[in-house]
Amino acid sequence: MTGLKETIARIWASRTAAVYRRLDRNPGFYQQYWFKKIIRRAKNTAFGRDHGFKYIESYEDFKKNVPLADYEAFRPYIERIIQGEKNVLWPGRPLYFAKTSGTTSGTKYIPISKASIPFHISAARDMLLLYIYRSGNSAILRGKMIFLQGSPKLDNAGGIPTGRLSGIAAHYVPGYLQSNRLPGWETNIIEDWDTKVEKIIDETVGQPMTVFSGIPSWIIHYFERVTERTGKTVGEVFPEFSLFISGGTAFEPYRAKFEKLVGRSVDLLETYPASEGFIAFSDDYQRRDLRLLFNHGIFYEFVPSEQVFQHNPERLTLDQVETGRDYAVVLTTNAGLFAYLIGDTVRFTSTNPYRLEVTGRVKHFISAFGEHVIAKEIETAMTEALAGSDAEVAEFSVAPQVTPASGLPYHEWFVEFRRMPSSIEKFAGIIDESMQKQNIYYRDLIKGKILRPAVITPVKKGAFNRYMASVGRLGGQNKIPRLKNDRELADFFEKNNEIPINP
Repeated sequence: MTGLKETIARIWASRTAAVYRRLDRNPGFYQQYWFKKIIRRAKNTAFGRDHGFKYIESYEDFKKNVPLADYEAFRPYIERIIQGEKNVLWPGRPLYFAKTSGTTSGTKYIPISKASIPFHISAARDMLLLYIYRSGNSAILRGKMIFLQGSPKLDNAGGIPTGRLSGIAAHYVPGYLQSNRLPGWETNIIEDWDTKVEKIIDETVGQPMTVFSGIPSWIIHYFERVTERTGKTVGEVFPEFSLFISGGTAFEPYRAKFEKLVGRSVDLLETYPASEGFIAFSDDYQRRDLRLLFNHGIFYEFVPSEQVFQHNPERLTLDQVETGRDYAVVLTTNAGLFAYLIGDTVRFTSTNPYRLEVTGRVKHFISAFGEHVIAKEIETAMTEALAGSDAEVAEFSVAPQVTPASGLPYHEWFVEFRRMPSSIEKFAGIIDESMQKQNIYYRDLIKGKILRPAVITPVKKGAFNRYMASVGRLGGQNKIPRLKNDRELADFFEKNNEIPINP
């Protein structure tokens, strides 16, 4: 029997779908709207004065006045805000700082303004409504929902509440979902990840859970503990569970293990939220690409990924992008970031409507020999290897081995197996074949005897978690780097005896 909440949600879902159909008629209009509004609002800020915002009348003016910049270029402005100054990047002071762990810039403080926070919240709401519209599954509102997230207990930086984006968002769960929400506050603020997971199990087992959400690797860790404690599959423990919302990293490499733990099929939505803004989400649970949100307080630019580190790279607006090409994402936002390189790369699968897939990180690639391997290729190769073997994998990461003790250099795949493949040579062969098929530069290096085929190096159970704990990034929204152009992760494994002699 459909209750009042479900009836209202179905009506709201239908209206939301109609709104998005109208938006698709003229995305360029909304992008121009946000461009003009953001520049106008920020013209009297310190950043606006430094970059001549009052003289900007067109996008060409903007490109001349505002160079592409990463966090380091914004750090002096952020420090001025922390010291108490107003009107630095956006009128007034930020409502929050989203605290993130940068790979090259240390801790980052990303401003969230009173103008931008509603879009973080409405994007998540609209995704659920569009799911209900397309699937008809309003029954998810009858049960409990959980997002494995960072602590909602916020710190303080210069008088501004500061925390993980997910912890900030936890303060904005709408009233009509408060009764559906788990875990409770006391559990959510636990900092030790393993302790927190055990407490979450205490709260959720026996509850009518309908929706789980979080980074796949951490959700799987939670699911494993549920099955160990109960002796049942997740689907048996939570018979009403019907929707998983994934975010933070690609789901496909985790799919096989996820499906085994659940024991039956559930619907999947994927999200692309960033501290700088909510960029894209699944608007169709039967598709794996994501819908770009072009009317959510963000003006987008895109730089061809191969040009990012050039002196004067090409900067494209949304109407200039092409499908099948990798671009670095550049944001100008109503929280006070301008021509900001967030570090992600995407590939458009459609331009009507605008749909994309996340392909990696600008600084997370392997190009020790000019091959420019990206995360999307790594994840696809692992997915194919898992499909073609009996192995199960918990985590993995890839690094170049430029100076081996003997033989040719190679790409070294550090893999934490839950179950070793019956033939690790076959497993490595599938990975290498997939890499050569996807990346012609890699293939040429193999064929030209510059590189030897991929090498699989198993690591001990829990090795990746111990690495994340060593850098203070265990649990929550933190993600293991899929690949890097250095040996930082490899050095940790070797130094801490994480590579077994006889795996």
